[in-house]
Amino acid sequence: MYNTVFYIIVGIIVFDFILERVLSVLNTSRMNTPLPDEVKDVYDEDQYKKSQEYKKTNDRFSLVTSSFSFIVILLMLFLGGFNFADEIARQFAAHPIAVALIFFGILMLASDIINTPFGLYDTFVIEEKFGFNKTTLKTFFLDKIKGWLLGAIIGGGLLSLIIWFYLQTQQLFWIYALIAFSAFSIFMSMFYSNLIVPLFNKQKPLEEGALKEAIENFSKKAGFKLKNIYVIDGSKRSTKANAYFTGLGAKKRIVLYDTLINDLTVDEIVAVLAHEIGHYKKRHTLIGLITGIVQTAITLFIFSLLVDSPQLSQALGSDQPSFHLALIAFGMIYSPVALISGLIMNVFSRRNEYTADRFAARYNLAGYLISALKKLSHKNLTNLTPHPAYVFFHYSHPTLLQRIKALLEQETGNKE
Repeated sequence: MYNTVFYIIVGIIVFDFILERVLSVLNTSRMNTPLPDEVKDVYDEDQYKKSQEYKKTNDRFSLVTSSFSFIVILLMLFLGGFNFADEIARQFAAHPIAVALIFFGILMLASDIINTPFGLYDTFVIEEKFGFNKTTLKTFFLDKIKGWLLGAIIGGGLLSLIIWFYLQTQQLFWIYALIAFSAFSIFMSMFYSNLIVPLFNKQKPLEEGALKEAIENFSKKAGFKLKNIYVIDGSKRSTKANAYFTGLGAKKRIVLYDTLINDLTVDEIVAVLAHEIGHYKKRHTLIGLITGIVQTAITLFIFSLLVDSPQLSQALGSDQPSFHLALIAFGMIYSPVALISGLIMNVFSRRNEYTADRFAARYNLAGYLISALKKLSHKNLTNLTPHPAYVFFHYSHPTLLQRIKALLEQETGNKE
């Protein structure tokens, strides 16, 4: 018999699906919008048509994959799929931790297997068609196996620890879980590039030369102590270019994709790195870490109030209350709150991007940063005219046009 929680979950899932479809339609409606003057030089006529086709292709593919996921989750709910996985897990173990690990292992493995054809199509058909893919089948499946192992070790370890806290302290488990999560987040912030990235990509220190010298000179000028500059073999998987900042304290490092080095000039790369350094100087990385911990604290606390409610497990078709079923049900119920918090975080993230851009502009790098952003947009076939509603819900960065306008204003202000 379905309970109130079940219908709430179904309602939330239907709402999320409809919202995404509406946003997608709105975004598609802007496809033929004339390009503003500030970004007209990003594409020539043929490249612009290619970017539009890339967007349409991804939209159609997204409709298929999201509809498939929507149908699967509803079938899991109405046909008791979660309870079925729970019953299988209980046939192999009795201890709550072991049952939960087997339960999530079944769900994650099944989900990955049924979604693998979509991943293959996306990588080897869509990305291949538009000239992005450099991944081989061997790399694709090796990445999957490594992902499974990491998920089992890290995810399974954290889940086991949280459930153990729950078994020992009941509703107070959230405090100990928060401490464990916070320690793990800080550890990963510091050592992610040292421990996880090498499993998938090769990193090597940036070679001596004009680029390294320019980066080091700017770092000194900006008062930023930087010893670790690495190049990652992003071209192993895609032609798309990127750069990022990672780590805290002495472990901080800047990572450049080899594709970025190939596509941009020295001054443009320095401008991009100035933006990344701006994030660190303005403590965006640290603030983001603290904000994530606070969000986790709120989520864990609310879950601790509901974890013992039998209605959560009953909503997934089980009369036997359990932590892992309650966790799944809570995750679905909590998704509207997560959506709202995500929107708020996106607002702050976009503001941080403007702040980091202004930091680069202060060193007279606005022109080079604009040029770099245009080249990256051209290379990645970026949609230059997204719908404002889609941007509000999904973009953690301002659009290219918004960033260019802000940088030009900053550049004008510097000259005055």
